[in-house]
Amino acid sequence: MTATIHTLLVANRGEIACRIFRTCRALGIATVAVYSDADAGALHVREADTAVRLPGASPSATYLRGDLVVAAALAAGADAVHPGYGFLSENAGFAAAVQDAGLVWVGPPVKAIELMASKTRAKELMAAAGVPLLAPVEPGAARAEDLPLLLKAASGGGGRGMRIVRELGDLPGELTAAAAEALSAFGDGEVFAEPYVERGRHVEVQIMADEHDGVWALGTRDCSLQRRHQKVIEEAPAPGLDDTVRDTLHEAATAAARAVGYRGAGTVEFLVAADGRPYFLEMNTRLQVEHPVTEAVFGIDLVALQIRVAEGEPLPSLTPPQPAGHAVEARLYAEDPARDWQPQTGALLSFDVPDEPGLRLDTGYTGGDTVGVHYDPMLAKVIAHAPTRTEAVRLLARALERARVHGPVTNRELLVRSLRHPDFVAARLDTGFYDRHLAALTAGADEADQRLAATAAALAEAARRTSAGGVARFGAWRNLPSQPRLRRYRSEPDGREHDVTYRTTRDGLVPDEGIGLVAARPDRVTLETGGVTRHFAVTTGGSDRVYVDTATGSYAFTALPRFTDPAERTQPGSLLAPMPGTVVRLAEGLVAGAAVEAGQPLIWLEAMKMEHRILAPASGTLTALHAAPGLQVEVGALLAVVTETAAPAVHPAEENA
Repeated sequence: MTATIHTLLVANRGEIACRIFRTCRALGIATVAVYSDADAGALHVREADTAVRLPGASPSATYLRGDLVVAAALAAGADAVHPGYGFLSENAGFAAAVQDAGLVWVGPPVKAIELMASKTRAKELMAAAGVPLLAPVEPGAARAEDLPLLLKAASGGGGRGMRIVRELGDLPGELTAAAAEALSAFGDGEVFAEPYVERGRHVEVQIMADEHDGVWALGTRDCSLQRRHQKVIEEAPAPGLDDTVRDTLHEAATAAARAVGYRGAGTVEFLVAADGRPYFLEMNTRLQVEHPVTEAVFGIDLVALQIRVAEGEPLPSLTPPQPAGHAVEARLYAEDPARDWQPQTGALLSFDVPDEPGLRLDTGYTGGDTVGVHYDPMLAKVIAHAPTRTEAVRLLARALERARVHGPVTNRELLVRSLRHPDFVAARLDTGFYDRHLAALTAGADEADQRLAATAAALAEAARRTSAGGVARFGAWRNLPSQPRLRRYRSEPDGREHDVTYRTTRDGLVPDEGIGLVAARPDRVTLETGGVTRHFAVTTGGSDRVYVDTATGSYAFTALPRFTDPAERTQPGSLLAPMPGTVVRLAEGLVAGAAVEAGQPLIWLEAMKMEHRILAPASGTLTALHAAPGLQVEVGALLAVVTETAAPAVHPAEENA
């Protein structure tokens, strides 16, 4: 088939839509966006040549409605559809509907999607093709010696529907939870089990194939750093693999592509055990989130190749180009890793990442946009490419450290610390990295550094109050000792409070505690401590939020009143919604008056495609229940109240019994 694409609709949103539009502009192809009501002002809508509204806000009513997307393409005069990743990208029915409408499908053949759509069927096919894989375990017949097990959704991916089971007694409940999550995310509740490989690495091979029997295996990527089975940091090539393992992975990936008559971009994922043996996991029949690291190393544009293949053209050569250097990608999320990776929402006041050689930013946001509740909380991907792994990792960590990201809490600090962690630096990688190191990686900032930043915030505020046009103006001066001024700040998100005092004298502002003030403006403060001069950029966001950016980190503070209002208290035992979302289920038999145990999951809340458990804060009685399945709640909404069981009184005579 030979076709020329003039106008392409991207059946997606956010970062990936913007990234595809970028290639289209370079190729002279007009672009069409689709958008939900929640995305009416989104960056991908602003960047497209044409945009078509999909009425509604939820994914199920908009981006997952293939009939609406096809109708939008026809209405806008598009002649091709690119699915991006997620949503309908691996939906064979949608791919068929696109082609039935006379549109070019920028993706793999429908048959290939169907064969790989079910992980259970895919494993059977790969076994027949000689691809190494883990033997499945029948959940109902699992024994203690089969543990640990990994439960996985047969359809879909992204970590949803996945559970690790280490105790046989936990298996029935985890099966139920995994099936419910899979049904909610993919419309298919089928779940299967396989052995869970401890300390395994997630390594994948990028495939690019044409309809002329050409297949490229474009090196390896390591995606082992994951949270909730979702990737956080990826790199190419996968470090530390010997040539035998690399060759095995390339051959297996090529065999998988040929076994299903593949065409276009795809990824074959493997689990590499600690002994170096690889096992097939799945084949993603779409572009991967982490494709930029492969593009950087091989000097290619995978989206341009997808379009070329969809137009019926062969790959540029029989063999892929030679790789050069190393690339690392970090996914910047609006989430709080220290609080069970809770997604965050709100206005993104500032969003600036250094634009320097070797760095690439793929994003669907700019400063001034709002992070909503309906979609994945990823803000951007930041990619660094350099001649060596050491240089690429260092460049990426420094870029993230210098970025200005004001608004919702993000995982930026976690990313910087991860990239500088000794295990990551030494390429000691496996999927349990965050299980072992999360506490250290999310520890609060150094208190002295944090306090210095709070001092800068206080002095910037003082300069703002007493200046006009940036020039300090002080009123009539009296020869009397000035009284100290007090400003109180709470660091976000760790909640540490700082009381900052300073004085206003004839010579200007004087901070206490041996800190020297070099200069103070409303937006920039320079301080000297211990003979070292430091600069602080200060930005206010709203009436009480202050952001302080330095050369080695950033801080967010909430300005507090000098005295706390006693009315601003929450009833003890209150369970509040940690983020906006939808209540998807309650613990079995949960009613007002029920006895609960400390740490018991009571309520499951779904937000941004992830489930979050609300736990009982103490053992006691559920004295109020305001949550019900299907209820949509805002952050801070009261879900339930647990009244703690009073500890039995201990008589003095019993204390030493």
